[in-house]
Amino acid sequence: MIEIITGIIIFVIGLVIGSFSNVCIYRIPRNESIIHPGSHCPQCSKPIPFYDNIPVISYILLKGKCRYCGQPIPLQYPIVELATGLFYLALYLFYGLQLIAIVYMIMCTLLIIISFIDLKERIIPDVLSLPFMAIGFILSFFMKSLSPIDSLLGILAGGGSLLIIAIAGTYLFKKEAMGGGDIKLGAMIGAFLGWQLTLLSLFLGFFLGSIIGVVVLIINKGKTDIVPFGPFIALGAILSIFWGQAIIHWYLMI
Repeated sequence: MIEIITGIIIFVIGLVIGSFSNVCIYRIPRNESIIHPGSHCPQCSKPIPFYDNIPVISYILLKGKCRYCGQPIPLQYPIVELATGLFYLALYLFYGLQLIAIVYMIMCTLLIIISFIDLKERIIPDVLSLPFMAIGFILSFFMKSLSPIDSLLGILAGGGSLLIIAIAGTYLFKKEAMGGGDIKLGAMIGAFLGWQLTLLSLFLGFFLGSIIGVVVLIINKGKTDIVPFGPFIALGAILSIFWGQAIIHWYLMI
């Protein structure tokens, strides 16, 4: 019973953090404060009362529209809230109530925020990747599963490998092959995961990205379209958080 109650509490905390993540997704690319002013409708600027700001539930009760101006509320809002809550719950069930679970909750929150900003704005803000690269390295001093050396090697592996790919791609294709934001994101992931899981994250990201890229080409009938790579790196990292060690073990046993 205690585990069930704890799981519910963690899920609710994830929903609340997801609600705040939506604020970050909207405001950070616009260089706005994520603290002041309080939650308000981006269309009519009316302050949102607490009873209209309950994660997921308020969206359903309001039928996806602002109470005051009637403008649609993007579906992104309940998706981010629910995804964050489910990831928090999954991490608790997978790792238990340990420091590593809390660290990965922080990381998953960042990856969700970065992914949606990249999808919408085609940028990965340095204000997210660079400070949390340092935070990930500092946290490695307190984690049993990740040493500071491994965290530092992860930063070099994540950022360095993407930098090499970016330089080689630019030379071969005579245009920018990868943005600097992706490189810093790879380095940030490395700080949290270490070099082995980071390289696996990048491999999974490239693999999933190539599949989606082919699908986009088919849908667009051969016309090229820019697909941001950040969300695929993030997805690869999330998969590595849960199943990375099992994948590496399986690969080494082949």
